[in-house]
Amino acid sequence: MSHKNIYYSDKYYDDKYEYRHVVLPKELVKLVPKTHLMSETEWRGIGVQQSQGWVHYMTHQPATVAGVAQHTSPLQQAHGVYFQLQAPVD
Repeated sequence: MSHKNIYYSDKYYDDKYEYRHVVLPKELVKLVPKTHLMSETEWRGIGVQQSQGWVHYMTHQPATVAGVAQHTSPLQQAHGVYFQLQAPVD
């Protein structure tokens, strides 16, 4: 399975966590469970690569992603689902 089309945002932080958006290509979307957030084993199993300690805490469909512009961006059109990971700040 090709993982080259997975997009990883830059990390951003608050007082407790660091965060990263992961954007999956459409061919991987069918592997994302609709009933629950993924365990580390599950998201690694579909090809997401992060250091240990990251937790899947939120999923977005492209149409629900808020942005500055009111139209769908080329990145949203090219990929099927966004999900977010968080890890404790050391």
